[in-house]
This record gives sequence, C-alpha cells and structure tokens, in this order.
Amino acid sequence: MSEKQIVIYDTTLRDGSQGEGISFSVDDKLHIAARLDAFGVHYIEGGWPGSNPKDIEFFAKAKEMKWKNAKITAFGSTCRANVAAAEDANLKAIVASGVKAAAIFGKSWSFHVENALGTTLAENLRMIEDSVRFLVEQGIEVIFDAEHFFDGYKRDQEHALATLAAAEMGGAAALVLCDTNGGSMPHEIAEAVADVVSRHQVPVGIHAHNDSGVAVANTILGVQSGCTHVQGTVNGFGERCGNADLCSILPNLELKLGYTTVGAENMKRLVEVSHYVDEVANVNSDSRQPFVGRSVFAHKGGIHVSALMKFPETYEHMQPEAVGNRRRVLVSELSGASNVLYKAEEYDLPLTKDSPQLRGVVGVLKNLEHQGYHFEGAEGSFEIMLRRSLGLYEPLFELIGFRLIIEKRDPKEDPVAEATIKLRVRDQVIHTVAEGNGPVNALDEALRKALRELYPQLDDIKLTDYKVRVLNEKKGTDAKVRVLIESADDGTTWGTVGVSTNIIEASWRALVDSIEYGLLRAAGSI
Repeated sequence: MSEKQIVIYDTTLRDGSQGEGISFSVDDKLHIAARLDAFGVHYIEGGWPGSNPKDIEFFAKAKEMKWKNAKITAFGSTCRANVAAAEDANLKAIVASGVKAAAIFGKSWSFHVENALGTTLAENLRMIEDSVRFLVEQGIEVIFDAEHFFDGYKRDQEHALATLAAAEMGGAAALVLCDTNGGSMPHEIAEAVADVVSRHQVPVGIHAHNDSGVAVANTILGVQSGCTHVQGTVNGFGERCGNADLCSILPNLELKLGYTTVGAENMKRLVEVSHYVDEVANVNSDSRQPFVGRSVFAHKGGIHVSALMKFPETYEHMQPEAVGNRRRVLVSELSGASNVLYKAEEYDLPLTKDSPQLRGVVGVLKNLEHQGYHFEGAEGSFEIMLRRSLGLYEPLFELIGFRLIIEKRDPKEDPVAEATIKLRVRDQVIHTVAEGNGPVNALDEALRKALRELYPQLDDIKLTDYKVRVLNEKKGTDAKVRVLIESADDGTTWGTVGVSTNIIEASWRALVDSIEYGLLRAAGSI
C-alpha cells in the first residue's frame, strides 16, 4: 500500500442507519452497497448479523453478489464476560454470515468496563484478545474498534493502550480509535493518535462522531497524525449528531492534502453518491453541505460574479467538477449585469455587455423581485422571463379563462376541487374539466388534459414539490404569496415561481411556467 493511501471504511448501512429518521430495507442496503462499491470504497459495513433478521438477510444476499472494490464487513462485539469466544453467539453469527472481514468493538475505557460491563480490567483484555483470535482462526480479517478510546486514553491511559495491545496480540489487522461520544477536540485526537501509531506495527484507524461539530476535523487530524484507515458515513448519517461525513473527508484528503482515497476519477461522482443515499433514505439533501450541496458553488453578488467570469478561483476554493458539482449563478435584486450575462451565456442567448436590451432586462428582473418574485430556486421561470425580454419566447398556449369549484360532498369526506379551463392552442380552442384533491391539483390535471393530445411528452413531466410563502404576513388573509413549484423529467429538475395576492393565481403562474419550460426542454428549444 502506498504511504499516501488511506483505506476507506463506510459504515452508512450500520452506524448511519442508527440516525433518527433513517431506516433502510434490505434492498436499500444492497443498492447503496453496490453504489459505494462502484465508487471505490474499500470496506462496506453491512450490519450486525446477530442482531436482527434484516441484517442476516442482507449478508445472505450480499454473499451472492460480485464486489469489485469493497469487502463486505460484519459488525459485532467481543465475547461476553466469562464466556469463551468460540461459545459466544454474537461471534458465531459473524462466522455464519460468510464474511471475509469483520469489525468488532471492545471497551477501552476502564469506567465502561467496570460500570457498564460489570467485569474486571483483566477479563476485558481476555475478551478482546480471545475474540479477535477466534475470528482470525476462522479466516476472517478482523478490524478492532476501540470503543470510547479517547475518553479512556484521557482518564486511564494504561488500560486504553492495553486494549489495543490485546487486539494486536489476537491478530487484528487494524486498530481503530473511536471517539464514541464525539467530545474530543482536534489537538487531543492528534496527540493520542501519534502516541498509538508509535507503539504499533499494524495500521491505526479513526472513527469520529460529530457531537462537538469537529468529526471531520478530528478525522483529518487523525490521518495527518498517522492513521491510514478512516471510518465514516455518507452525508454524516449516524446517531445523535451523526458520524464523520465522508463527503467532506474524502475530498479534503484527496484533493487538498494529496492522499489517495477512492481516486480522483471516482471523486467526480461524489455528488451523485451523496444524493443517491439521501434519496434512498428519503431525506432532503442539505443544499449547504460542503462540497456536495447545491448551494456551495452558487454565487449571487454581482461583484463576485464579475470576478468569477474572469478568474473562478477568486471566489471558489476548488473546481466544482472535481466532486461532480457545478457552479451556479443566482439572480436576484442583488444581481448586476454580470449575473444576467453569465446566465445568458449559460442559456446560449444573444446578450452581451454591449447589447441595448441589457439594461432593460436587469430592470425587469429587479422590478419583479420588488414585487416578490424570487428566482434563486426558479431558474425555469428566469429563463422564460429572459427569453421573453429578448423577444425570443412564444407561448405554447394562451389562457382564455378558468373556473374553480370547491365542493364538500359529505361532512366525513375531504373537499373535492373541479377545474374548468379554456385555452387557445395554435388554431384550436380547447375546453376541459378535471377534478383534483385540491385546486392546484385540479388545475394541473385540467391543463394536462387540454394539452396531452398535442404534447404527449407531458406524461414525462412530474410536479415534485410545491411550496407557498406568505410575503407580508401582517396583512393576514390579504397578504401576497409566492408559490414555488419544482418539476422533473428523466432526472432533470427545474423550478418555477408565481406571485400574487391570490394563491390560485400565483400557483397558476408557476404551473404554466413549469409546464411550458418542460415542454420546451423536451422539444430541444431550451
């Protein structure tokens, strides 16, 4: 192994699944494991085979799959006090799972040994060495997770270090130092790791939790102090405040510090992996998550954008593409001509700094923002507005009128909405009626019904999110509202916006932009 190679051990499927609100099915775990394997992770911890039927099924199915890069790893504890390792049900379950590698944890803080396990320090060392040796004799590579190591190192250094020596005597392939409570500071991590590395021949690893908000920093300091094995989870999933986030650790180590983790080419898929795990976990991705968030390479201030257009490094610490992200320029009342020109270039529109329309476009933008429009999450509406301002936009249909009826047919049932729409499409007048579970849903159904025959690609366009924000709350029911709609087709998403004192009108404006933008995309016109 290269001196700069860091072994990456992913525990998203086990430690990550212990986070509040996170639950993976067996198929979820297999799909995520396959994605992590393709990404280049070296170990994937699948679960605790002795703890529940789901993990038993996972290991049975994983054994039938082919893995290109990763070793599927089981997790478990050392044998119980006063029980031989060969007789311990937990360890026998690990052997029965058929894995070639396992991580077992043992207590390295004497306080836990005496108060949680209720046994002696000598018996704890026996449990560790005996458990590691038993699994090694079964042909399993053993990674020893020293639970609460840093707390133990600070309070009873002698026993903490003795637990590592016991694991090494048993044949452990790696000694992983765990900041289980997440309370250690970076300087404490660095000092303890350097001491441990100087005492052992086997690789030393780091497993940090984020209770003090420094899990990523602790992991990086651990590596710089000698760790060559890193444990963490995708997106920092985990119990309490979560585990060390591999989506920050990997690019920092690989792109900033010159270590090798999954390789620079695989690193370009980091955003894809991060969002995939969020999607399977049914969690909204954090737009401000370092490296992989949608907003982390987004620029709004006109002065920033002007500089970026000449030298991207003026306001970006790295190339977004290195992690599979992309630069985004936002438009708002803070925007100058630079933002608009950047977006025009992105959309391949004929607008330059010398164009006579530029001042008018910026004026239209700022006027709409003053009315309450918000284009940061509605780039679909912004592109339509920009094309309209340049005389390059022709609506696909014209509204003649619509009518909505909200009817509660039974006191025990929810109200039903009925929308009637009359449109002019090309040389036709189309009149349709549709029902929905609410007024916006009814309008959406009626609009699609009117357009589907002429635009069958409508079936590929799905509305994925709908948000309403009151802009001037003090006016109560007379307040102006902003509606944001997110739509998608074949993996591409776009946002649109509408503003009015009437929520139906605001929704209609956002809905029309959404449908028109999607149809123009499908036709290759945008």
